[in-house]
Amino acid sequence: MPPGLYAIGTPDETSQVIVTANYKMSYDIVRSNLKERNVWLLILETFGINVWCAAGKGTFGTRELIQRINASGLPRLIRHRALLLPILGAPGVAAHEVTRETGFKVRYAAIRATDLGEFLDNGLVTTAKMKELSFSLRDRLVLTPVELVQALRYILPIAIAILLLSWVFHTLSGGIIVTIALLVSLLIGTVLVPALLPWLPGPGFALKGALSGVLWNGLFLGIGGASLSIPGKLAAFLFCSTISSFYALNFTGSTPFTSLSGVRKEMRLAIPGLLATLLAAALFGGWAILF
Repeated sequence: MPPGLYAIGTPDETSQVIVTANYKMSYDIVRSNLKERNVWLLILETFGINVWCAAGKGTFGTRELIQRINASGLPRLIRHRALLLPILGAPGVAAHEVTRETGFKVRYAAIRATDLGEFLDNGLVTTAKMKELSFSLRDRLVLTPVELVQALRYILPIAIAILLLSWVFHTLSGGIIVTIALLVSLLIGTVLVPALLPWLPGPGFALKGALSGVLWNGLFLGIGGASLSIPGKLAAFLFCSTISSFYALNFTGSTPFTSLSGVRKEMRLAIPGLLATLLAAALFGGWAILF
């Protein structure tokens, strides 16, 4: 959504001002929960990123909020000087700086947009429930369809290449086995790890994905990979386990399990290991094809 000031209903100079990101889903959810009210909606330029992630990146932040207040002409439209922000936007906003430079006081409403109606009706009181961030199975799986569809854009061409190479150089049955291992490894990283996140061992998401991938590929390729050579099995095992680990690592910034510094630390540790494993898989794969 283009950043700026929007009117929901017919707001006037006494109406509340609610701040959110220009991520389309955020805008739609906030608007749908306020559709029968008269409020102002101030949308910040977060480059299409949701409030929580944008606050961590700094785009849902102090400078952007100050600039958007001034650029929108908000001070001329309302008499009061109060802004209602989502709680998950707090890491990016220094409220005292906003007040010092604009005169607007920052108040944090709730975590979820679905609680905005109750918050407004309750005299702008944030209840304990509005501050609670649950992380149920549904919450953990809500983004997996998007992640899976995006991943398939890259994984399907790889799977086709594996089938063609196995058909040309060895037997098609071996390629089918590796393709099955690859697709299930993708499901492990994008669906199984988020679903079983609290119970999988290991402190890091890449490790959780790697352990799950190793278990699956070790059993599947060990039992069903009779048509593969030893180098071929090793290549498939390393490559497919890396896939499950990589896509599990993608989930690290989408949970309350870690912080921005934690995400950066894990990526610094995990990415070199994943690259090294891919290199080893490529070497074993070349050995299997050539010899």
